[in-house]
Amino acid sequence: MKSKENEEIINPASGAVIMALGIFLYAAIDAFTWINHTTGKILTVSLIVLAAIIYKSLFTQLLNKPYIFAILGNPVHSFVIGSWVAGISVMSNVIVKYFPDMSVGVQGMMLINTLLWLCFLVNCFYHFNEIMKRPTAHSTHGVVLLSTVATQSLVIFWVKVFPSLPAGLLIAVMSLGIFFYLIGMTLIVLRYARGNPWTMIEDWTSTNCIIHGALSITGLAIVSSQLMSGMFIMIFWLIVFVLLISVELMEMVRAVKRIQKLGWKKGVFTYHISQWSRNFTFGMFYAFTITMHKNPHYLNAFYDFHRGFLHFWAWIVFLFLITEIGLWAGSNGYHFERITRGNVS
Repeated sequence: MKSKENEEIINPASGAVIMALGIFLYAAIDAFTWINHTTGKILTVSLIVLAAIIYKSLFTQLLNKPYIFAILGNPVHSFVIGSWVAGISVMSNVIVKYFPDMSVGVQGMMLINTLLWLCFLVNCFYHFNEIMKRPTAHSTHGVVLLSTVATQSLVIFWVKVFPSLPAGLLIAVMSLGIFFYLIGMTLIVLRYARGNPWTMIEDWTSTNCIIHGALSITGLAIVSSQLMSGMFIMIFWLIVFVLLISVELMEMVRAVKRIQKLGWKKGVFTYHISQWSRNFTFGMFYAFTITMHKNPHYLNAFYDFHRGFLHFWAWIVFLFLITEIGLWAGSNGYHFERITRGNVS
C-alpha cells in the first residue's frame, strides 16, 4: 500500500497529452494511407482509455484541497485547466469522426465539458486581472493562451455537431477567444520585454509554441464556421505561418544553446509534460491548413503551396509525435526501474 508521501500525483497539464494525440487522429493521420480506418478506430479506443485514466486522476485530485489551491493559487499555472477542456473537445471530435453513432453520447460529454469551460472562464477573468495588476511580477508564458485554445475548441465541436446554432453565438465565443489571445500575448510580451532579465535556456518555455497554436485553432474555428471571407482567412493563415516559423526558430536557437550547455540528452531528449504542447500546435496547424485547403470557399493563391506543404508537414507532425511518445516511454521506464531498485534495496 502506498503511503501518502509515495502517492503518484498526476501533472495538471496532462490534458495536453490527449490534445496532442487527439489532434493527430483528427487530421494528420489521414495523410498516411497505410493507416487504415480500422487502425484509426483502435487508436481512438486507446485514446479514450488513456483519457479515462488521466481525467479520473485529475478530477480525483480536485478533492484534495491543497492540490487544487496550489493550482488556482498560481495565476499563471492555473491556465493549465484549459488543457482539460481542450483535451475533451479534441477527443470528442475524434470519437465522432470514427464512431458517428456515438454522437448523442458525445454531446452529453460535451455538455459537461461546456460547464467545465464556464468554470474555467471565471478562472481566466480573475487571474488575467491579477496578472495585469503587476504584469512584470509574473513569469507569464504561453500557458495563458490555453484560455483561447479551450474556448475555440468548443466552437469547432459545436459547428460540427450543432450546425443550427446561431451565428451570433459562434461569433461571440470566437471573439472571446481572440480577446483572451490579445490579453495573453500582451502579458507575454511585457514579461519578456520589461520583466526581470531572462535567458533563452532557462526562461523560454516549451509552452510558448501556443503563441501560434492558439491562432491555428482560432483559424480552424473560423474555417469550420465559414463566417469569414476567403481573403481574410488567407491573410490570417499567413500570419499564423509567420508566427510558427518565428517561434520555432527561437526554439531551435534554444535547443542549440541547451545542447552546448547540457549535452544532447539533458538538452533536448529529456521528457517534460509541456513538450506535448508542441505536438498539439503542430497538429493543429495541419488541421487548420488541410480544412482550409479542402474547402472550396477558401480557394486562394496559396492552394498549390498548401498541397506540397501538407505532405511535408504531416511527416513533421508524425515524427515529433513518435519522438515524444519515445521520450515519455523512456522516462517512465527509468521511473519504473528506479522504483523497482528502491523496493529491492
